[in-house]
Amino acid sequence: MVVIFLALSLMNSSSAAVLEEFPDIIFAYGYSDEYSFVFKKTSRFYQRRASKILSLVASFFAAVYVAKWKEFFPQKKLEYAPSFTSKVVSCASVEVLQAYLAWRQLDCHANNQYDTCFWMLVKSGKSISEAQEVLKDTQKQQKNELLFQNFGINYKTLPELFRQGSCLFKKKVDETVKHDENGNPVKRLRRKAVFVHSENISGINFWNEQPSLYNDLGHFTKDIGKIEPDFIRLFQFENKLLPLTWAVVRIDGCHFHRFSDVHEFEKPNDEQALKLMNSCAVAVLKEFENIHFAYGVSDEYSFVLKKESELYKRQSSKIISAVTSFFTSTYVLQWGEFFPHKELKYPPSFDGRAVCYPTYNILLDYLAWRQVDCHINNQYNTCFWMLVKSGKTKTQSQDYLKGTQTREKNELLSRQFGIEYNSLPQIFRMGSSVFRLKEAVAVENGVVSGKKLEGEVALDHCNIIERCFWEEHPHILNY
Repeated sequence: MVVIFLALSLMNSSSAAVLEEFPDIIFAYGYSDEYSFVFKKTSRFYQRRASKILSLVASFFAAVYVAKWKEFFPQKKLEYAPSFTSKVVSCASVEVLQAYLAWRQLDCHANNQYDTCFWMLVKSGKSISEAQEVLKDTQKQQKNELLFQNFGINYKTLPELFRQGSCLFKKKVDETVKHDENGNPVKRLRRKAVFVHSENISGINFWNEQPSLYNDLGHFTKDIGKIEPDFIRLFQFENKLLPLTWAVVRIDGCHFHRFSDVHEFEKPNDEQALKLMNSCAVAVLKEFENIHFAYGVSDEYSFVLKKESELYKRQSSKIISAVTSFFTSTYVLQWGEFFPHKELKYPPSFDGRAVCYPTYNILLDYLAWRQVDCHINNQYNTCFWMLVKSGKTKTQSQDYLKGTQTREKNELLSRQFGIEYNSLPQIFRMGSSVFRLKEAVAVENGVVSGKKLEGEVALDHCNIIERCFWEEHPHILNY
């Protein structure tokens, strides 16, 4: 039970960080491995674009979860990067919000009661199938009686954290901001995230006693009766990706200019930072077999799913959030491998989107566009930072480069700094491609002895604008 408590506490701590990071989130409710975050009605966060919101929240949550792991499990290694799927539910009225919260807490009650019975039966010697059979079609009262009669457990005395889940919202509290000359604390009212456990989070007695909730989200006028999950599901935002098209999930670092400054990344390119991004992309391809190719530059990566992919039944919200959160948690988990002497000062986050490309040629045009963008941005940034390092201000450097063409920038680098642009590392100039190698046939003494993979996932810095790369690797997109 201690391990379960710590795992839930880690989830709660991660959700508290989410509330601090995103001021438009007013309320959160969570249990087990899920959390619901409620934005204020007037929120214009990312212009209310669903993919941005769900990917950013899932990404940041995953990053914090990994970053805080040692705080809760100091003796236990995090064996692999976690990921979270998310979706958006647009509550058309405060009554729908009330019904949604009641539904999630009812689910918490039902699942925790079942799991408590199930694992007590297993621990008592029954097999998993036997325990399932015992609990089949049992009602709430029967489960309570089973626990009390067989194991002496009064279900209602179990920790509220398990039975009721956790509520989190911001409340005005006195907080010590400094001490005066006599050592006395000086306090100020601050909005701080607080945890509450309530038997009925959708009840008017709980909700309407919290000004921070009803001011931003509305009053509950009466207690809710029967819960209809199918009615609530009508408000879930879901957009399925077009079938038999190449879906591209593109992720971008959120406020990475600041992140790179805080962590003192080398300008214009930090090779270790790029290698960390690449390592995360390789991990994504290993985790999601439906992703066959990825291209990345700077703080962005594009992941191409095969045309026939049925990953998450092509639900865009789940695909975007799973890929983005897994990439982010891997980034935090592997940080120390690439920056062993540099502390990760705060968790990064990435936003994501999914776009479908109907034809092979249009998909290649997209990937070519991203590599062209890599060329343009890297050449400009190389010139810009060389000018800054030579003594010019950022404004002067921008003015100097304004209107210059590719050839002029190459000449500037060569003439003023002795740099031949085309001799710079390919990882900077061409970006990074990650793909699966074709299965190879192993032959011994003229006899096929089996099949082997030449290296499962490969990383290269090559020209993907020209068709020769695709002609040499037709298996990648299997066109």
